[in-house]
Amino acid sequence: MSHPVIYIHLAPGDTPTGRVQPAPYKMVVIADAAVSPEWQSQVSNWIVKSGCRYMVAWGVDCSSWDDAVDMANIEAFDFGEIPDQHFIPTSWHADDLLADVFGFCKHDVAHPVVKLKQTVLLHIADAANEEALLQAYAAA
Repeated sequence: MSHPVIYIHLAPGDTPTGRVQPAPYKMVVIADAAVSPEWQSQVSNWIVKSGCRYMVAWGVDCSSWDDAVDMANIEAFDFGEIPDQHFIPTSWHADDLLADVFGFCKHDVAHPVVKLKQTVLLHIADAANEEALLQAYAAA
C-alpha cells in the first residue's frame, strides 16, 4: 500500500510549526546542512510533538539527529516509561546512499504498534529541493 509523501523544507534556524496531518507518520530527516545543537533540539522536540512515530536520519551529522529525537521523546515523558504508541524508533544512515535510505523507509519501516499514515521528508538545507527529493523517494 502506498502512503502519501510530503516534503517540508527547513533552513537552519527556521522555526518548525504545526502538527503534521495525518499523523502518526514516518520521517526521513535529510540533513544537507550542519546545525547548532540548540536548534536541532528544538526541531527534534517538534518532530516528537508533531506526530512522528519513526524517524530515519541521513546526511550531515545524521547520528546526532538520531540521538536528538531519542532525547526529545524521553524528555516528553519526563524520563519515565514511554507508552508503546508513543515510542519512536530511530535510525541513522551515514554510510548509505540516499536512494537506499528512501528504499528502507518506503519498504521496511513500520512501527511495532501504530499504523503510520504517511511519510514526511524533512529537508534541512539552505535551499529547498522538493521536486528532486520527491522524485527520488517515488523511485525508491
